[in-house]
Amino acid sequence: MQLHDVWFVLIAVLWIGYFFLEGFDFGIGILTKPLARNTTERRVLINTIGPVWDGNEVWLLTAGGATFAAFPDWYATLFSGFYIPLLVILVCLIVRGVAFEYRAKRDGARWQRNWEEAIFWTSLLPAFLWGVAFANIVRGVDIDAQKNYVGGLGDLLNPYALLGGLVTLSLFTFHGAVFAALKTVGEIRERARRAALRAGLAAAVLALVFLVWTQGHSGNGRSLVALVVAVLALVGALAANQLGREGWAFVLSGATIVAAVAMLFLALFPNVMPSTLNDGWSLTVTNAASSPYTLKLMTVVAAVFTPLVLLYQGWTYWVFRKRIGVQHIPGHAPAAPAAPLDRG
Repeated sequence: MQLHDVWFVLIAVLWIGYFFLEGFDFGIGILTKPLARNTTERRVLINTIGPVWDGNEVWLLTAGGATFAAFPDWYATLFSGFYIPLLVILVCLIVRGVAFEYRAKRDGARWQRNWEEAIFWTSLLPAFLWGVAFANIVRGVDIDAQKNYVGGLGDLLNPYALLGGLVTLSLFTFHGAVFAALKTVGEIRERARRAALRAGLAAAVLALVFLVWTQGHSGNGRSLVALVVAVLALVGALAANQLGREGWAFVLSGATIVAAVAMLFLALFPNVMPSTLNDGWSLTVTNAASSPYTLKLMTVVAAVFTPLVLLYQGWTYWVFRKRIGVQHIPGHAPAAPAAPLDRG
């Protein structure tokens, strides 16, 4: 295996890790409207991801930086062609981070309500737009002989891409609902499980159609295996959720996202961005890669720092592993004793 193949795999792993972790972040943000019934419950939901949401976004920064360094032509074509949707995602992520930090800076109800509204929309839009972007990458876009995107914004809003957006939106909402059930106690935990069932059933229908469409369009034997794993994991996650095994439900909902995103990359390889104008103009792991020396240097740096980052992030999740409820919010009246901790 050549180094450019290795870096394609590493970038795929970074995106998979990002969608696994940021997926439940987005899901929690989306659920602050339909799941939480008051400001206290919205605070509970936000607190479930409070210690980890910013660390999860490191995966996105690393994936973008690795793409820029390992495949500069892919990075240039992607960010120039998808400029508007990626700009919208960037603005959403900035506003979302500010909303998390500023929501509690003042006590006014209107102040908090406006920031909570921002959290909802800046979680929903990226959850949808990431699916649109990756569906277009796999489907292919109008790339000319000079490796430039020559299509328009409307070309990115095709039925396949819009379906991809609905898939990521529903999957992330399901993943977030399962995470909420895993991390909370009391009534909100039960409502999260019911919300997970509804979101999971919607995701199952949408994902099955999308993944089968992907397999028929550009799939291969390896992507077919990933498709089967994704379907089985989603069915298992729904079953575990119904049985109240939130730990297993979260693991399996995460496995669904991992397998689904892996399928997209397996269907894409050895291309990194196919051209719909001419197959010979497609960007591949060979013609879009950096020099061998650059890839070798990047490999050394990644081998040193990646284990440290993983250890630190794993330690963070371990420290903040406890469940929380409205009774843990300062100023809230004491409630009945919480249910025993069920680690699923």
